[in-house]
Amino acid sequence: MLKRAVVDLPLHTGRCPAWLFEKMKRLSRAIMLIIYQEFGRKELLKRLSDPYWFQALGCLLGFDWHSSGLTTTLCGAIKSGLEPHFKELGFYICGGKGKRALSTPKEIEFWGEKLALKSEAFKYITLSRLIARIDNNALQDGFNLYFHTFIFTEDGAWAVIQQGMDENSCYARRYHWSSEEGKDFFSDPHTGIFSVLKREEVLNLVSSDSKEIRASMLLILKENLSNILKEIRSSEKLFFKRAHPLGYEDIPLKVLPKIWERTYANPPQDFKDLLLTPGLGAKALRALTLTAELIFDAKASRIDPLHYAYAHGGKDGYPYKVNRRIYENTIAELEDILHKAPIATSEKGELLKKLPSLFR
Repeated sequence: MLKRAVVDLPLHTGRCPAWLFEKMKRLSRAIMLIIYQEFGRKELLKRLSDPYWFQALGCLLGFDWHSSGLTTTLCGAIKSGLEPHFKELGFYICGGKGKRALSTPKEIEFWGEKLALKSEAFKYITLSRLIARIDNNALQDGFNLYFHTFIFTEDGAWAVIQQGMDENSCYARRYHWSSEEGKDFFSDPHTGIFSVLKREEVLNLVSSDSKEIRASMLLILKENLSNILKEIRSSEKLFFKRAHPLGYEDIPLKVLPKIWERTYANPPQDFKDLLLTPGLGAKALRALTLTAELIFDAKASRIDPLHYAYAHGGKDGYPYKVNRRIYENTIAELEDILHKAPIATSEKGELLKKLPSLFR
């Protein structure tokens, strides 16, 4: 049973020291290859999509245990270490922080062309955009995405790790996703929830409890806008006078005509289409949600979807400074295990033969 998790981490400024990043790259590469060799790429993907395992790996590699930089630095180290050997591994990591996050579709397209998998690449690009819009727009928890990594394998499995920032609290929240057969993207889709910063109330349109409101939002878009506005204004007198969590000022009437302009010619057939409508962001979804709650008396979930290891110390010296000698010994031990692994008959052994310069 997969755990469901989101991780909140405080913002730490500064950069990872070059010497530590190089060690993180080597050690993470050795760990990734051992998992690949022993269990296969499917297990490797599964572990990266587990927020608890991912967090422990970052701590093992010596990064600040509770820092927002753990996500960006660890993903960067793994990607940098494995990128020259993606084709041999059948394991591809795209995206990153800031501009690199925005370039994720281009990276997926690049590998799709290299592998002659254009149709699969198009599917992954759509998935990448959909998942980003879910965590940025459909799950309105106050964290704006700035980091997005899409991982996929030649077997058709995939995972997403992305992170958002709350500028007011200076905390970051990490979201993990993984591919599952028959996955419902709109019913508690993350692979886990782990947090130290719980919100009293969020708008969670991908909760299983928001099924009715999602259907109601689609129904509204098939109605005449003037009828919707009349319904809202009549409800002001009949409905808002009672004690109710929504006030008339909560319904952004100026936003509704813009939504209809974007969807009138080609109304979305399902919630996925709605999320992928160009120019339809978090504010528009909130307006639709409030309108649907008022007219259909349906309810959207407002429950925050919430539900770890030192080995080499931490970059910031907590709980103690990184011990370079022990760190180097750990890398040497794991690399030695890889070199001594039987390679005569196994397919994984053939992979290692193709990577003679891996640890130079």
